[in-house]
This record gives sequence, structure tokens and C-alpha cells, in this order.
Amino acid sequence: MAKAKVYVTRRVPKPGMDLLAEHFDIDVYEDEEAIPHDVLVNAMKAKPYDALYCLLTDDIDKEVLEAAGPQLRIVATMSVGYEHIDLQECAKRDILVANTPGVSTDSVAELTVALLLMTARRLSEGVESVKQGEWGDWRPKWLCGTELTGATLGIYGLGRIGFNVGRRLKPFGFSQIYYTDVHEVSYAKDIDAEFIDFDGLIQKCDFICVCCNLTPQTRHMFNADVFKKMKNNAILINTGRGGVIQHDDLVEALKNGDIAAAGLDVTEPEPLPLDHPLVLLKNCVILPHMGSNTWDSRNAMSEIAARNCIAAISNQTPEGNVCTS
Repeated sequence: MAKAKVYVTRRVPKPGMDLLAEHFDIDVYEDEEAIPHDVLVNAMKAKPYDALYCLLTDDIDKEVLEAAGPQLRIVATMSVGYEHIDLQECAKRDILVANTPGVSTDSVAELTVALLLMTARRLSEGVESVKQGEWGDWRPKWLCGTELTGATLGIYGLGRIGFNVGRRLKPFGFSQIYYTDVHEVSYAKDIDAEFIDFDGLIQKCDFICVCCNLTPQTRHMFNADVFKKMKNNAILINTGRGGVIQHDDLVEALKNGDIAAAGLDVTEPEPLPLDHPLVLLKNCVILPHMGSNTWDSRNAMSEIAARNCIAAISNQTPEGNVCTS
């Protein structure tokens, strides 16, 4: 019996590819960069694929799904996010959609802590000063940052990542940890976090970590009005989704001193243009969306996406089931 067919939109880590090879004939877009949309459409027309293994950068829209044909069983994304997939169109066509939930929790939480420390202690400025030969005699006010001990921490979104950020930051000696979410959660007590409404969070906290998903309710939640309510010494960290912050308003808030600094691993758009004002600000640390960039996380993500493809052709429920056919 002929093997099922899968199209993979990028070179992905070997564990996932090895697993796919046991069950599928594989075609891969052999590049490190994202597949152009027209190339993906044409690829899906070329053969009757049973599975589409994609990434967060791929726009899986109506055109792609129509090109794929009626035999397509699943769109499996090697990511936690699935906003790049048209779920409504998949449901119309009885196509399963599956993601890789929870697999990058530790890596993103670790990076959130690293980014907070990097921003608070002005580490990127320190590294650059050494490279530029600006490191001279000891100066009492040079590159002074902010300590975490005794400060108030706020977490916007206490899901898996938000909770694990709080768990890692608690030993740093914050005087209080607050969180805001759609409702209170029982596990917050494990890190002594107290539920508070959004206005309370932004007004009370010295550090705020954004760990939520992007939804119509959270889009541009952090905007000019919010920045004016925040403490002038507040530091904002975003490892959730770029669209939660209104970037033009953030530029003005950082320039005017409405808040002290920001650390971003996610932006809108991505990548952020080199000439974007945020890139030029010393009190804004920007990383290239690398929260899940560990081999442990990426290998696991590749395997889960592969297992989801296998589950679909085996008439089983994928472990990261998002959309049921």
C-alpha cells in the first residue's frame, strides 16, 4: 500500500522528519526562510497531500486549502499559535488543525526572566559599551539599573507561561506578585500571586510581564492611556504577542518617561524594520522572537507536529487538536 503524502513548508528539526518518514512520503520546501505564499499554493496543487505540516509564518488561507484538495486530512503547525490558519475554512472542509501546546512553556518562561533581567539591569547597553570602548574608570551613576528585590511584579495572563514566569521570579524577592486574567485561577496561590483587575495591575506594578494570547480583547491593550497610568519607573516585558502593545504609543511613552523601559521578544510587525523608532531607543530591548529557541523545545515541537499528522491519517485525535473535522 502506498504511503500517505505530507508537505512540509520548511526544514524542521530531524526528530520530526524521522518520525514522518516512517509513515509518509515527504516533500519539503528546502529553505531556511518562509515559503512564499504562491509557492505553497502551487505545491499543494502538484500532489494530493494528506497532511500539511506548516509553521507560524505560513498563511494557511482559503486559497491554500482549495489548492490542497478534498483529501487533505490535517494542517499540523509546528507552533503553539495557530492564528495563521483559517480555522473556519478548515472546519468547512472537515480538515483537522493541530498545534504543539505546552511544549515551549519552559523555554519561553526562561527567556521572559532573562529579558526582564536584561532590561532592568541595562545589560545590552553594558555589552555595547564594552564593544565601543566606552568602559572607563568607575562612575557612580553610569548604567545604573533597577533591582527586583522589594519591587512589585505584575503578570498579564497567568496561563502556563505566565505561571512559570512567576514561579521563576518569585525567589528574586518581589514584595508582591499580582496577576490579571479573564478569571481567578486556583494555582495562583502556589506562587502567592494575587488576582487584581487590569487598572490595579498597571497602577501598582513596577514590572509587568505580558504573557497572554492575542485576541480582540487584548489587541493594543497597552496603549497611550495605559502608559500614562503606569508608574514612571515601570518596566514592561512582552513575550506574549506583539499586537497586545500599541507600538507607536510605546515609542512616545519611552521617550516621554511615562514608563522607564521595555523588553520585547514579540513585535508588530515581525521582523521590526531596522528604522523603527523602537529599535533606536536605548531603553527598549528587542529580541527576534526567540522564546522557544532551544533545541529541547524545537525538537519536541517537531515531533509533536509529526505525531499529529500521523494521528490524522490513523483516524485518531491529534494531541494538539484545535479544530475537529
